[in-house]
Amino acid sequence: MAEPTRTPEGKLPVAPVAPEETLPWLEELPPRKIVAELDRYIVGQEVAKKAVAIAVRNRWRRSQAPEDIRDEILPNNIIMIGPTGVGKTEIARRLARLAGAPFLKVEASKFTEVGYVGRDVESMVRELVDVAINMVRTEREDDVYPQAEARAEERLLDLLLPPTPTHPTAAPPHPPQGAGSAEQGAASRPLFVVSSKGDVTPAASEADVEAQERRRRTREKLRQQLKEGTLEEREVEIEVQQQGFPGLEMMQPPQGMEGTDVNFTELLQEMLPKKKKRRTVHLHEARRILVDEELKKLVDMDDVVNESLDRVENHGIIFIDEIDKIAGERGTVGPDVSREGVQRDLLPIVEGSTVQTRYGFVRTDHILFIAAGAFHATKPSDLIPELQGRFPIRVELQPLTEADFVRIMTEPENALTKQYAALCAAEGATLEFTHDGIKEIARIAAKANERMENIGARRLHTVMTTLLEDVLFDLPELPEKRIKFDADKVRDRLGKIVDDEDLRRYIL
Repeated sequence: MAEPTRTPEGKLPVAPVAPEETLPWLEELPPRKIVAELDRYIVGQEVAKKAVAIAVRNRWRRSQAPEDIRDEILPNNIIMIGPTGVGKTEIARRLARLAGAPFLKVEASKFTEVGYVGRDVESMVRELVDVAINMVRTEREDDVYPQAEARAEERLLDLLLPPTPTHPTAAPPHPPQGAGSAEQGAASRPLFVVSSKGDVTPAASEADVEAQERRRRTREKLRQQLKEGTLEEREVEIEVQQQGFPGLEMMQPPQGMEGTDVNFTELLQEMLPKKKKRRTVHLHEARRILVDEELKKLVDMDDVVNESLDRVENHGIIFIDEIDKIAGERGTVGPDVSREGVQRDLLPIVEGSTVQTRYGFVRTDHILFIAAGAFHATKPSDLIPELQGRFPIRVELQPLTEADFVRIMTEPENALTKQYAALCAAEGATLEFTHDGIKEIARIAAKANERMENIGARRLHTVMTTLLEDVLFDLPELPEKRIKFDADKVRDRLGKIVDDEDLRRYIL
């Protein structure tokens, strides 16, 4: 998920804050509104959106149920079936981004890369916990960022104007004996101020008061210059923690930890004493280092870990892509042994088990699993029965048509035409597509999918890249900064490639 941008307290925008507050917990929205949110980015596939919206809403419904039955309500895991490029991955990705839930996408084929079984399947849960830790820590840091920035500013001022050392008050010399000694001794003795609590402090002299006032005015001037950004290139010396120890990367984990995802080097570095060194850096770099240090002090990591583990167990989503690659005929020898072994390893994770992570134990009973696959050469019934039973909801996504391609290029907020228009705007140019131009691009993409492998909406990327290749190359030197594509211009650029079967096969 994208990391939120941090904005200084005085410059926070007022208007856009309201949508940000309503989106983090998509589970609280009714299913119809969840589908409406997905419609902003994904065209069609209403059946899949509906199934996903119900599954997400059920997470909130479960949290409202009585405690004695809450643990018995298990999530309805989903298998999405459909050809590549129809929106399976995009639905899950957008869902997680809108929901603010810990989300992880894994490829099922990764678990068969090494040997017969490959990666440890429990690693997906550990990675999900890491995602949740980063998510919650970022939220906590955003909450205290203005406070951390204020603290860092004070430390920067101390670097620019070091505090004056306080000298201990010297004991007065013994006054000479004789006349007037009492008055002279009294005059030479320092004065002390006793507070209401009984604290005794030496009274400041008039010269000390003036020096403190001068220092305060100088500090305020420096503070103003910091805010105006006039001191950004000044060099300051700060003390930073040394990163890493040479040679630790070469050390092997002890026996028994080889199969885990625990970073053995990180554990060793945490156990070894922290070394600090002094560095001379520019002020803007020093500010970043000091703000990071203050954020670490202000954010309670124990609270972050507890919140993260709770979110993983109750709101986590794991998207297992290419699940059809581990399906095959049962009872055979060869590569299918590896596939069935991965399925049997996945089974306890999806069923519900307890996984050990470096932050604690995590139960997977209520994590939502969404699997997806094209199932060209296999079918869902080729999965082992136990795993099939853990994915009770099956949704078939429809292949995209020419009309869908037109909608994909015009309706979503991140439509391909809008993306290319933004790229051209960076060069000061305006890129426009007429309606008949967009229909012609959709026709060519649909025709290419029919005659070759059907790769869905990804074909639009190849067609648009070929169409705009010369424009994007010559754009900085083009005298005319207004580029407009209609149907004739699209046919003129792509007609030769579409008609030539060999060119079409290798370019589109």
